Amino acid sequence: MTDRYAVIGNPIAHSRSPEIHAAFARQTGQDMCYERILSPLDGFAAAVDSFRAAGGRGMNVTLPFKLEAFAYSPRRTPRAEAAGAVNTLRFDDGSVLGDNTDGAGLAHDLTRNLGLRLSGARILLLGAGGAAQGVVLPLLEHRPACLVVANRTRDKAAAIASMFRDNGPVSGCGLAELTGRRFDVVVNATSAAIGGAAPEFCPDIFADGAFAYEMMYGKGETPFLSLARGAGAGGWADGLGMLVEQAAESFLLWRGVRPDTGPVLAMLRQA
Repeated sequence: MTDRYAVIGNPIAHSRSPEIHAAFARQTGQDMCYERILSPLDGFAAAVDSFRAAGGRGMNVTLPFKLEAFAYSPRRTPRAEAAGAVNTLRFDDGSVLGDNTDGAGLAHDLTRNLGLRLSGARILLLGAGGAAQGVVLPLLEHRPACLVVANRTRDKAAAIASMFRDNGPVSGCGLAELTGRRFDVVVNATSAAIGGAAPEFCPDIFADGAFAYEMMYGKGETPFLSLARGAGAGGWADGLGMLVEQAAESFLLWRGVRPDTGPVLAMLRQA
């Protein structure tokens, strides 16, 4: 029988995951299908239970259910524990494993697809929500010179930094405290792009040749990327590559093989 997988969220019609995983399956010769599931906001666990009962093998989890997926998973990978959220579920003989592939997806996109060297780099992470927390550990694993988490509410940034202080040179601060500092890589993990805005910070944070990364995708040149380009950033990208790379990590967890992401990312860019 064809193995069933799905992405669950609310809303979900916009998700590119089905075409990504269909391309991965063709490339690797895997007998699987992948669908979208729109879950009621108060019905996540019931929707997952139903999918499992029908023979589902695994799911990707998108907004707003990543925290519920964390609670749903009796077993979790170390990176899911560090992120405090789950975006990938694997169902094995009645058990559930929760993983978080977002951070690995970001790191792979920055280093493999965009050719950035994170070792020794000064990295700024804007935002202190779940998206930011989920990528701190994978970024620290590349041994940057420093990783600064900055947020409008300083205490939230400091709290995230304190969680990872044993993993590398990470600190937290308020946006106003960035004055006079320069960074080589600036990642926007805030939700400002959803409302058509940029996070409130001084554009002088970009060092010469700095790279600006918007974790959102499909929004074109967001206000953050426009600000970065105007401030002299040497390069910039949205999060489409992160989407493809985190999907490849999920595919690896499910099928035991990691697909070649380059052709799939090129396909999505062209579309």
